[in-house]
Parts: sequence; structure tokens; C-alpha cells
Amino acid sequence: MSTSLDSVDGAKPKGIVSIDDGLVKEHLNETVRKTVEQTLNAMLDAEAEELCNAPRYGRTEDRRDYRSGHYTRDLDTKAGKVKLKMPKLRTLPFETQIIERYRRRESSVEEALIEMYLAGVSVRRVEDITEALWGTKVSPSTLSELNKKVYVNIEKWLASPIEGEHPYVYLDGMYLKRSWGGEVRNVSVLIAVGVNRDGYREVLGVREGLKEDKESWLSFLRHLKERGLTGTRLFISDKCLGLIESLCETFPDARWQRCTFHFHRNVLSVVPKGKAKEVGAMLRAVHAQEDLEQSRKKAKYVAGKLREMKLHKAAETFENGVEETLTYYHFPREHKLHIYTNNMLE
Repeated sequence: MSTSLDSVDGAKPKGIVSIDDGLVKEHLNETVRKTVEQTLNAMLDAEAEELCNAPRYGRTEDRRDYRSGHYTRDLDTKAGKVKLKMPKLRTLPFETQIIERYRRRESSVEEALIEMYLAGVSVRRVEDITEALWGTKVSPSTLSELNKKVYVNIEKWLASPIEGEHPYVYLDGMYLKRSWGGEVRNVSVLIAVGVNRDGYREVLGVREGLKEDKESWLSFLRHLKERGLTGTRLFISDKCLGLIESLCETFPDARWQRCTFHFHRNVLSVVPKGKAKEVGAMLRAVHAQEDLEQSRKKAKYVAGKLREMKLHKAAETFENGVEETLTYYHFPREHKLHIYTNNMLE
């Protein structure tokens, strides 16, 4: 049995149904919105019946109150704006557990608004996005109020006590762009992530600083110590002189592990591109040894090999810093893969 296609000779195929994706999506979105609306209103009705201790129009001696109509209230949800029919009772106050009193937006919607704003999306753009997603515009005053709520929680978290001991702490600084009076500037954000006794990672602190200098790091580390950072045996970070000096002053008993990834990158920065792959393999081999003694032997061999290759600057950089990258060998073997670099923060 053969089948012929009219489109073979360029003619338009017959009997093919054209589907408008836009209309399909619009229909699905409206269906979801109506479903959310119906579900929430059904739950509100159920709550009202529970408070009255009787179904609507039901006759029972145990009834505690009667329904007295309802009032409408808009709620912005991820599915769009829905209209809620809030029940009214004759004598008892209707306090719903489903929607907080006076709340006009679903929490996930508020979180999305805050995340957009903090990511640098303009207020006008946020208005356009919210109208496209939920069918309603969010005013600048709404965004301002939401951010006030967020910053209160952030300030509370930044000042909260650090509970328990954190044997390992990762430190790093990242640069972000920030608008100051209409001018965009780079600003550094100092970050500390600790590993507690149970092996779980926790963000211990975040602080905005002008730059990664000693003054900024010293202030940040003192802040962590004042909040209760204790039991730290090892700090893992890149080699930032201001940071290393600050660690010596604030946590003199703790060891310091130089991030091996950053160290390798420092060495490779003075290696010709054509030899980078070979040298990179040699550097990784140093940190793949079974113990400290074998790693030091490998490091001595690599330094000699670099000089044989006429890479004297690379050999000097390697010899001056390799010992700082071997501190993790003093800690349990099972922790090795987790503490020889701070790439987690990268």
C-alpha cells in the first residue's frame, strides 16, 4: 500500500491542522488560574463550615454560627490573579489559616519580586514582567515595602549567634556591580562558609567591603568571632595577603590551606600556552599523592622539571607557594577532597 504526499511537488499538504501555540498556552493558563481560584474558595468554604460547626443551610443543634454572605478579595498567585470569596459569619470572626490576614500576594510571588529587584532588574521592567506573568502590575512602593521586610530579616541573620563548632571554614571574596548614585562600581562581598561537626555546610557570614584588603578582612573575621565562631582548625582560601595577616591576628591557632586551584592558576599564568597542558598535569600530580611525604617528593621533582624546561619563573612561583597548599595532609584522609580547595565558593 503506497501513500502519496501532496507536498512533494511543493504544494501545501492537505488535511493538516494548524495549532496556534499562543491560544493553547492562554487557554491552559486560564484553566490553571480557575482551578487555583476554585480550590482556594472551596477551602475557605470548608473553613467557614468548620467554624460554624455545620454545613451551609444545614440544621443541627451543634451549630455555633451562621453564614452572612462574603466579600471578594484579590490575591496574586503564580497562576495569575484570583478572586477569593471570603466568608463572613454573623457573630464569630472569620480567621482563615489558608491566607494571612490582609495578604495580597502569594509568598512565592513576593520572593520572585524581591529576587528580580535584587538581581538588578529595573522597577519598570519588574512591572512589565509581573503584568505578563500574573496579569497585574506591581507598584514601586510595593517593591520598596517588600525590600524593607527582607532587609530586616537579613540584618537579623547577619547579627545572629553562630552556634556550635565549625572545624573547617572557607573564605573568599567576590566582586559584584552596584549602582551608587547612578554610577556603577565594583564592590567586593566577603563570604564565609563553615562545615559543622556533623559535616554540614553553613553560610556563616556575608559582608560588603570596599575591597579585599586587610582592614576589610580583619573587620569581617572579628565580626565572625564576636558572633561565636569557634573550634575552627582550618581556613581554606586564596592567597590574599590582607586575609592571611588578618587570620594570624584573629585565629592564631588555626591552620591555613591555600586553594590548590588558585595556586595552579598562579603558576600557569607564567607558563607559555604551548606547555600549559603538560605543566598542569604535573601540578595536579603533586596533590594526588597518598601522603605529605610523597607529595613533597613529587613537588621537588616538579620544581626540577620546570627548570629543565627553562620555565624559571614558573619554578620560582611553584617553589615559593607549594608548601602552603599541602596543609590538608594534616587532616583526616576522608576529608582531603573537600578541603584542598575553596572552589565551592567560586
